[in-house]
Amino acid sequence: MTHRNDANADRPVKIARIRRILADRGAPALHLASPAALAWLFDGARTGVPLGGAPVFSATVDADGGVRVTTLANEADRLAEEEICGTVEWDVVPWHAALDTAVPGALREGDAMAELRAARAVLTPAERDRYRALGTDTARAVTRILERAEPTWTERELAGRLARAAYEIGAEPAVALVAGESRGRVPHPIPTDAPLGHRALAVVTTVRHGLHASMSRWVRFGGEDPFADTEAALRDVEADAFAATRAGRRLGDVLADVASAYARHGFGDDAWRAHHQGGPTGYAGRDPKAHPDADEILDAPQAFAWNPWVPGAKLEDTVIACDDGIEVLTRDAAWPTVDVRGLARPVTLVRD
Repeated sequence: MTHRNDANADRPVKIARIRRILADRGAPALHLASPAALAWLFDGARTGVPLGGAPVFSATVDADGGVRVTTLANEADRLAEEEICGTVEWDVVPWHAALDTAVPGALREGDAMAELRAARAVLTPAERDRYRALGTDTARAVTRILERAEPTWTERELAGRLARAAYEIGAEPAVALVAGESRGRVPHPIPTDAPLGHRALAVVTTVRHGLHASMSRWVRFGGEDPFADTEAALRDVEADAFAATRAGRRLGDVLADVASAYARHGFGDDAWRAHHQGGPTGYAGRDPKAHPDADEILDAPQAFAWNPWVPGAKLEDTVIACDDGIEVLTRDAAWPTVDVRGLARPVTLVRD
C-alpha cells in the first residue's frame, strides 16, 4: 500500500502566520529550507532521505499565500504522490542543481528565524492530537522493550530494538541512546558493546508527522538502587522546571529558574552546566535548545522536552505547556510512577 501524507487541514493557518510575518517585514515572499520549517508547513512531510539529512526540496510562500515547491527531479514524483498534497506549484530542477531558488527580494529563512519559531510554537488542535497519539505510541513501545530487556543485552542491542520499535509505530528514530551500568554518568551515551548490567538508561526521540517525541527511562534488574535519592531530588528540579514554563516568559529566564532549582535541591550552583537542559520542541528536537541568552517568548499551547541530568540520573518527557498546566504526552499507564506536585512522574522500572 502506498504511503501518503494527506494532512493539510492546518496549512491555511500556517500560511496565514507566514503572511503576517511578510506584512510586518514588507517582504514579497519567504523562502523555507530547513527540515523544521518545511515539515511544519506541509503537515509532517518527510523532508530528507538520510535520517536527519538535508531536505530534498525547499518552498517559497508569497504575500498572497501562494506556495511554490522546488525539488530535485529524482524526488519530485515521490513527494507529489506521498508527502505533499494540496495546491502547490512545482519547480522541478535537475538532481544536481541547487534548491536555493527564492524569488528576488524574498526573505531568507535565517532572516526570519525568530518569527518562524514563534509561528511554529503554538500547536493547532490537529497537531496536539497527532502529538498525543505519537507520545502514547512511543511510551508504550519503550515500555514493551524495557519489560523484555535482559542485563546481558549490549547497549547496541537495546538501541537497535528501540529503533525498530519506532518504525513499528509508523515513526522514525531520531535518537536512540543507551547507557548500561558502566556508562550511567555519560551525558549522551551513544550505544557501545558494553552490557546493560544492573541498571540501564534508554533515551529515545521518535518523529512522526514531523513532530518529535523525546523521553528517557531507567530499568534496574533487581537489587538496591544507589541513585534512588538522587532521582527523587531530580524530580523536584523537573517539577520546578515545569512550574517555570509559562506563556509570556523569556526562555533564558526559564532556564535561570531551572539552574537555581539544581542548587535548591542539593546539586550545587553549577550542576546545570554539566549538560543541556532541553527546551521547546515540536518540529525539531529542540526548537531551540534553551540557553542563557535565549530571547524566545514562551506561548501556549507549546511543546517542551526538558531533560534535567546529573551523573547517574536523568529525566525526560515531552509535554505540552497549556494555560492550565502541564500535559505529559510520552506517558504509558503501565509504567510505574510517583506523584510529584499532582503530576504522575516515572520512576525506575524494576525487573526481578
